[in-house]
Amino acid sequence: MVHTFAVYVDDKPGVLNRVASLFRRRAFNIESLTVGHTETPGVSRMTVVVDTDAYGARRLEAHLYKLVPVRRVDDITETPSISRDLALIKVAATGDARTHVMQLVDVYRARIVDVSPESLVIETTGTEDKIDSLVEVLRPYGVVEMVRTGRVAMARGIVKTRRRPPARPPTPTSEISGDVSNCSV
Repeated sequence: MVHTFAVYVDDKPGVLNRVASLFRRRAFNIESLTVGHTETPGVSRMTVVVDTDAYGARRLEAHLYKLVPVRRVDDITETPSISRDLALIKVAATGDARTHVMQLVDVYRARIVDVSPESLVIETTGTEDKIDSLVEVLRPYGVVEMVRTGRVAMARGIVKTRRRPPARPPTPTSEISGDVSNCSV
């Protein structure tokens, strides 16, 4: 099953590498990874999509919380959410083919963002299935180049999120430096 995590991290150099390395060390393949700024200055949000079971997802969440730059982890797989992908698709199109491509773009509610004598660049957003479908209908015209962002996802409505588990309280120094005659070895 595919799990989607929203991981809030400090906006510092090297954080992406640390998070990606955690997945690599644990032998999980990242299906999609997007990173961007949030509404809070100094905090970035990673949307990470991983194919794993429920046990693996719980393990990943626990390991993510161990990383110092991680502030919060939300597994939004089971939460009602909105997810979107963005793609730019360059299609070879001249003459009559251009007209057909433009009609297909309208059907898929996409936009043409660049026109040249021999090609069109199409921008589309939506689910992965919608984008895959558009690419398949454009393929006969000649897809020259394509780039996709990966999934971004957000929970619907106001959802109570789980916060980072509190750190264990420090052991009082009186217990450490006190009388050791009661200690058993």
